[in-house]
Amino acid sequence: MQLQEMLVAPFTEFAFMRRALAGSIALAIASPPLGVFLIMRRMALTGDAVGHAILPGAALGYLLAGLSLGPMTIGGLVAGLAVAIGSGVVSRTTILREDTSLAAFYLISLSLGVTIVSVHGSNIDLLHVLFGSVLALDDTTLFLLATIASLTLLALALLYRPLVLETVDAGFLASVSRSGGVVQVAFLALVVLNLVGGFHALGTLLAVGMMMLPAAAARLMTLEMTAMLVIAVALGAAAGYAGLIISFYAGLPSGPVIIMTAGLFYLIALVFGPAGGFLRRLRPRRHLEG
Repeated sequence: MQLQEMLVAPFTEFAFMRRALAGSIALAIASPPLGVFLIMRRMALTGDAVGHAILPGAALGYLLAGLSLGPMTIGGLVAGLAVAIGSGVVSRTTILREDTSLAAFYLISLSLGVTIVSVHGSNIDLLHVLFGSVLALDDTTLFLLATIASLTLLALALLYRPLVLETVDAGFLASVSRSGGVVQVAFLALVVLNLVGGFHALGTLLAVGMMMLPAAAARLMTLEMTAMLVIAVALGAAAGYAGLIISFYAGLPSGPVIIMTAGLFYLIALVFGPAGGFLRRLRPRRHLEG
């Protein structure tokens, strides 16, 4: 079999592979740009914590209706928003910092969700919730992922200027506008929404990988925000495609391979990234070079 045919055949021959690729691209279009803003705002832990926080909500949805898209999505949204908002309230009303409250909520949520699924479901159900099943995406789930991606792109287009301003200089935005709080809440809502969508394909443990790993790699490759967003999307889509191809021929689980592929891109950028990789740090700098 020729190389070109090997790279295309799985998607032309099998409908489940086409749906998996479409779902992966939908996730890659919306999640990595949010990851870029999380990294630039030094909120990377927020993505990880919220990604795990949706588990008890999704588990309760599973408990009430089985592996049903609607109840698990609604449950995940409610749980994720509760943790995102709750950690902010705790950090503002107690001596605990936000990273501490996020870590506490994340550990409680993860253990509670695993317990619910373990007690009321099978080991297969637990694996499905934790690691997803990107090869089992149906048309309804694909429509959900496409809708989330579309809403996210529209929201980012509307919020881009104030979001960048708050990321770069929150004090300046506060001095010229009162939109900072609204932007923050809207941004966190988008993060939760995309992690809930990613949960259906990659599970609660891996969904955050599609959001953060391409974004981290893009951060090492450029210093320009717009280019960073474009590179993050491209790396996410490439990881989805390459991960599906590798898992198909190697007989490995697709979700973990997709995230491992994104992790490989990050490791390559970590070494060779022109904006902050190891080799750039070792290269002698010219006079007045930043």
